[in-house]
Amino acid sequence: MPRNILLHVSFDGSLYHGWQMQKNAHTVSAEISHAISMATGEQAIQLIGASRTDAGVHAMDYPCHFTTESSIPADRFTYALNMYLPDDIVCRKSYEVPEDFHILADTYKKTYVYVIANRQFPMPFERRYSWHLPKELDIDAMNQAAACFLGTHDFLAFCSSDTTTKTTIRTIFDFHVTKQDEMVYLEVTGDGFLYNMVRIMAGTLREVGIGKMDPLYVKTLIEKKDRTKSGMTAPPQGLFLKKVYFHHTNEEGFSWVES
Repeated sequence: MPRNILLHVSFDGSLYHGWQMQKNAHTVSAEISHAISMATGEQAIQLIGASRTDAGVHAMDYPCHFTTESSIPADRFTYALNMYLPDDIVCRKSYEVPEDFHILADTYKKTYVYVIANRQFPMPFERRYSWHLPKELDIDAMNQAAACFLGTHDFLAFCSSDTTTKTTIRTIFDFHVTKQDEMVYLEVTGDGFLYNMVRIMAGTLREVGIGKMDPLYVKTLIEKKDRTKSGMTAPPQGLFLKKVYFHHTNEEGFSWVES
């Protein structure tokens, strides 16, 4: 009988054109699908992921799932897949979920972290994992601006102009900025994010942090819904998908929350 297997993977997105499988492009999902085929002997793997990450974006904990008739125990897929995965993708956990579980339908919030190296000169080994900004950032002002994003709003001013989504309304549950030594972390949790939304938020907070934008002007940006008025799209290498939260209830009343 087919089983629905959920994987938790971490990946360095530096060398990939994002998650989603594409023709003539090196993607994370293509590598994982190939590893599943090698481990199970099955072809035409349908791997369903939690989010379409951009080229160069990373993931600390990325859930995805697939259906298989393989006899490999659910918790042993980690070992089986890591034998075939490249070093920049690691399967950290695997287990069976109900047949009707679907990550896109059962996800209720996600957390992203954007990393900024706030020092005069960049460190070469951080270039793939942070945005180097030499001017000292005002963390208090950035937190004041971040608070303006909280709640349910139309985030049209904070998404790519070529987005095709049906609605640009999203809810932000938490957004805060912290600094440890010379590293600044922007952590945001929401029920979903538009194309380039977190990177545009980061670019806007950069304007606030260097004193070019008043923190409370973010409220005006949201109200005006004008992408040209908000900040630049921050580069992809500083962005990490940190966590995806999901729940599920089946017809028999079985329910669980992954956090």
